[in-house]
Amino acid sequence: MHRFEWLYVTVFVSPASGESFWYLSDGVSKALFEKTLALFAREAGAGRGRIIVLVLDNAGWHSEPNLAVPEGVRLVYLPPPDQVRGRRYTPELQPAETLWALVDEPIVNKHFETLAELDATVAERCVALNKDRDLVKGPAGFHWWPQRAYPI
Repeated sequence: MHRFEWLYVTVFVSPASGESFWYLSDGVSKALFEKTLALFAREAGAGRGRIIVLVLDNAGWHSEPNLAVPEGVRLVYLPPPDQVRGRRYTPELQPAETLWALVDEPIVNKHFETLAELDATVAERCVALNKDRDLVKGPAGFHWWPQRAYPI
């Protein structure tokens, strides 16, 4: 029995440019991720002229078996945990993980009567972040992250 309603934020971000694509949903699944990935590929112009490399964590709904990956999108996964050697997941290597504090700013210490009210506030924030590449680039633009590459 479900006792809670959920709101999920998915963001695809270019650490080098601050370009970002934000999506809100009420759940997570491989089927929903495929649809989100396809929408992202269309909106970002992925294809023969623009190859996009996405770094993903190892969430079950991101996994490749039977995942339809759009043309122009290449998936690279962060290393999984190694239980034998005691290593853990490394979300600090995922540029999008640094953006959650920015998303949370308008909702910290606030009460929302409905999920729709929360959704509207988070959506408004995501739209603002989408327009402010410098703000997004700051936390996501790790100094060691590769710069954008352009085909010859």
